[in-house]
Amino acid sequence: MIFQTQRGQAIPTLLQVKEERKKLDRRADRRHGFWAFLFSFLLTLVGGVMIMLLFLPVLEVSGSSMEPTLQDGDILVLYKPHVIRTGEMCGMYARDRLILKRVIALQGDVVDMDDAGNVFVNGVALQEPYISQKAMGTCDLSFPFTVPENSIFVMGDHRETSIDSRCSLIGCIKTDQVMGQVVARIWPPKSIGWME
Repeated sequence: MIFQTQRGQAIPTLLQVKEERKKLDRRADRRHGFWAFLFSFLLTLVGGVMIMLLFLPVLEVSGSSMEPTLQDGDILVLYKPHVIRTGEMCGMYARDRLILKRVIALQGDVVDMDDAGNVFVNGVALQEPYISQKAMGTCDLSFPFTVPENSIFVMGDHRETSIDSRCSLIGCIKTDQVMGQVVARIWPPKSIGWME
């Protein structure tokens, strides 16, 4: 049975009202789903950026001081370690600049170096498969040298050209100046991978 209004329009049946209500509910659900997705996406994006900035900073290699291990233009992901270990590559602040070097010795260690470029820590010669050529490089430091408290002694892998802890221009790095340890290379594509 269809009822008429005073103007002659049909009043919808209960079934038509239910169908219309379902359409409106579906439309509202779609709108709600879109806003929920957008909110979740933005929250994830902001969270990811915050994690990258606070815990996994990204650094681009500039120069040749870490060759052959790293090349100019490589993009690296760093991780702030709880403990700094020798042999690790780290990004750090020195003289208001961000540099990338390898940790050679820790506080209290005695570093020595001969004219041929052999490095000794606490009297033990370092095995350095990551360097292609040993060299004294730019050095105005007197050896043997004891690493000061709360500091690390760092060197670049390309010993001839690297300006590092051997030079008073950089010197030893305070441990609180370490930005993070290199954990992965994300550029260029052919070199993507975890760093040892």
